[in-house]
Amino acid sequence: MGPLSRVDVVPYQDEHLAVDFEHRTVALDSRPVDLTRKEYALLALLVSNAGEIVPRHALLWEIWGYGAGIRTRTLDVHVRRVRKKLGGYAEQYIETIFGIGYRFQPFRIVRPRQSGEGSVAGVA
Repeated sequence: MGPLSRVDVVPYQDEHLAVDFEHRTVALDSRPVDLTRKEYALLALLVSNAGEIVPRHALLWEIWGYGAGIRTRTLDVHVRRVRKKLGGYAEQYIETIFGIGYRFQPFRIVRPRQSGEGSVAGVA
């Protein structure tokens, strides 16, 4: 296992996505997501490094064993496939960091601001 690989025993779970690292399963809104081995490896690696930018070269090395000199679009193709399988949540979960790599962002609920929120009482 490389430096980015983590043996996560605690599954990841939020309001929509569940990743069970021990059983290598993924569910979205309680429905199983059918991922290939490489798609699962990509998603699991991003999830286990949640909030951190994972550079392209690190993903290519960890998942495919490709060295720094290899130029390939396989990573982008796999990210696109995983995003398709994550449906409407894809853009929130997998963020492209242009020219660097990708970052998994845990689901966060965006609530509209209530009227009067953020204003100081008595100030017009």
